[in-house]
Amino acid sequence: MSIKCGIVGAAGFAGVELIRVALRHPEFELVAVTSNELAGTPVAKEYPGFTGATDLVFAKHDDPAIDECDLVFLAVPHTAAMAMAPKIVNRGGVVVDISADFRLKDPAVYEQWYKVPHTQTELLKRAAFGLPELFPDDLARAAQERAQGKGALVGCAGCYPTATSLAAAPAVRMGLVADNAPVVVDAISGVTGAGKKATARTHFCFADENLEAYGVATHRHTPEIEQILGIPGRLVFTPHLAPLNRGLLSTVNLPLAADATRDAQEIIEQYKRYYQDSTFVTVLDKGVMPKTSSVVGTNCAHIGLAVNERVGMLIAVGAIDNLGKGAADQAVQCANIVWGLPENLGLDTVAVPV
Repeated sequence: MSIKCGIVGAAGFAGVELIRVALRHPEFELVAVTSNELAGTPVAKEYPGFTGATDLVFAKHDDPAIDECDLVFLAVPHTAAMAMAPKIVNRGGVVVDISADFRLKDPAVYEQWYKVPHTQTELLKRAAFGLPELFPDDLARAAQERAQGKGALVGCAGCYPTATSLAAAPAVRMGLVADNAPVVVDAISGVTGAGKKATARTHFCFADENLEAYGVATHRHTPEIEQILGIPGRLVFTPHLAPLNRGLLSTVNLPLAADATRDAQEIIEQYKRYYQDSTFVTVLDKGVMPKTSSVVGTNCAHIGLAVNERVGMLIAVGAIDNLGKGAADQAVQCANIVWGLPENLGLDTVAVPV
């Protein structure tokens, strides 16, 4: 099998990580990478790490080569995917979108948080949600559509929602969490999560030796996490920026239901059973908490659990690479599933140890 694939928006951090993963994928033939800003520039010139690995040159987003691709990854700003995805899907191609356009299932919620109307509501209804460990049926449906010769669309989960939801969803779905109580999340991301364009917050001189909260009570990943966990209006989400390139750690404080166990070991065993068939999720033993350095460069997620018996709170901590499981690697995992390939094909599971 040779799957012709293209990456639209390939010059950003998530896009260039997609290039890195796609080039070594045994079933992908990467034929087109686009960037309007860098059109005509060899990938290896902009990113010398690709020297000797590819002769690809960035093209414009409307490059005709994209129309020949079986699989197109969209790593573009919100609203851009709405404009690009329909044409590809309608001609029978598969789109895996790592932007925000096809994540929120309620168009009104999208408009509320992104301040623009959703213009592809019918396609939104069809879109599979790209978080394989929690929504396998969505991807199975997309795989069936592709096998029938139809186009398919996957809207991948965001980085904060992925780490947070993998840590919290088993407890919520198993009924361990109190109904109607707030769920409090404090999450920390590396600077690549803010995108390639430097700002006053992400410029080296301001980001180095600094830790700060941002998007407090207003971050757009809030409704996505609420949607995944089924806790509308109950999330208090505070993201933070840390002076590291990549990596994301989310600490989720979950109030336990009155009849839920307070035994941390029992909850850990429940989590391990929940994820026993998941290739990329590891639930750590009691007393061990995840570290971002343990997952950087991989599609893996590590989860640590503890119980604060005094206040009846489960603390679930999730670590991922924001560019890996939080973006590019998860997109490839979803594409593998849609194509009926092993979900771990072409993906690393071992981080750089130091």
